[in-house]
Amino acid sequence: MTLEAAYAAFGGDYQECLGRLRSEVLIKKFCQKFLDDGSYELLRSSMESGNTEEAFRAAHTMKGVAQNLAYTKLGKVSADLTEALRPGTPYDEAKVKELYKLVSDSYNETVTALKAVFEE
Repeated sequence: MTLEAAYAAFGGDYQECLGRLRSEVLIKKFCQKFLDDGSYELLRSSMESGNTEEAFRAAHTMKGVAQNLAYTKLGKVSADLTEALRPGTPYDEAKVKELYKLVSDSYNETVTALKAVFEE
């Protein structure tokens, strides 16, 4: 799978990322770093333990990384989860669970597509 095809598969904007980073070599480098990033694991463990402060931090980090790499779908759902977990915001458990599922699904789609690029 090409990197551009992977972006299409997970709801990203390859051309936006290329415009920002100016080189497919750099995009590949940062996509590989994304696969090693621990933010999703921190989010998962924080959600499981009920630590909303850490979950907020992890979701906020994922949002930033996803937006910088033009992972459009993951960036959007991560931003929504970040806002739902933001300190001072009324906590809506059902909404947070729903958004977490969307983040998890999008994250898994993104990782699966990226792994297909790097396994070739």
